[in-house]
Amino acid sequence: MSTKNVRVILNPSAGSKNPPLRTFNNLFRQANIDWDLVITRERCDGICLAKNSIKDGVDIIAAYGGDGTVMEVASGLQGTDIPLAILPGGTGNILSIELGIPQKLSEACKLITQPEKSRIRAVDMGITNDEKVPAFALRAGVGLEAAMLEGTDPDLKLRYGIFAYIMGAIQALHHIHEAHYHLVLDGKEVECSGLTCLIANAGYFGVPGLVLDPNIKVDDGLLDVFVLRKMDLQQIFSLAATIVGGNELKDKALHWQVQSVEIHSDPIQSTQADGEMWGESPVSITAKKEALKVIVPK
Repeated sequence: MSTKNVRVILNPSAGSKNPPLRTFNNLFRQANIDWDLVITRERCDGICLAKNSIKDGVDIIAAYGGDGTVMEVASGLQGTDIPLAILPGGTGNILSIELGIPQKLSEACKLITQPEKSRIRAVDMGITNDEKVPAFALRAGVGLEAAMLEGTDPDLKLRYGIFAYIMGAIQALHHIHEAHYHLVLDGKEVECSGLTCLIANAGYFGVPGLVLDPNIKVDDGLLDVFVLRKMDLQQIFSLAATIVGGNELKDKALHWQVQSVEIHSDPIQSTQADGEMWGESPVSITAKKEALKVIVPK
């Protein structure tokens, strides 16, 4: 994989208050890589900047920020041959962990500067029926997970990282009530109740040792749909708060594997994907197999 030029799409609001421009410059210059940088200012800028970068003929597009930034850039790249390099710079960096990308920035950059240490991996994405909504690589949520995201204090995110979301979820458990879900799973209708409906493309939950299900794969062309009750969630976040390893949601929730899902809820609930708010239910999601090419370790 020969590299000619790299464009970094950077979210100045993510993670560190001091974006590591010196690190980029030193590492890319030492590797004789031409590079430049563009900055996101508003929501969905990452999509437009990625599409513009493709038109400019760059060889690699790198996203520096959290999972929301990566989701936007990935949405702009889906269906193309331009690979995405993920440079972890946010609160959770869950997709990079899922794909085995180093969390130390200099090591993540080496996947670009030392191509003999990296390979291209094709991963799936979840696509919605709304063209204005970005695709997602990790997980979408209807109900509690979206309410948790809405209620998480940005200052707590900076201080406690992913555990700020757990604290927000535990608080949200005291307020939210179960909804009735009408699901259409690959054309089959299902009725059930729960606090949240999760649509997963990847299994890692962002907390060490806590996974939705170890059998979830980012490249199987399927979405894993879970409906969780209040009792399930109390058990889950109790485990997360104590960082107990090796736990999963299997046997703790309703679970289906599908290529497409349509979700209606009564009452209407908020929706989110990869850490960004989407809007409200109903929502339709389809798995797009091998939609994105990502640079990962060999």
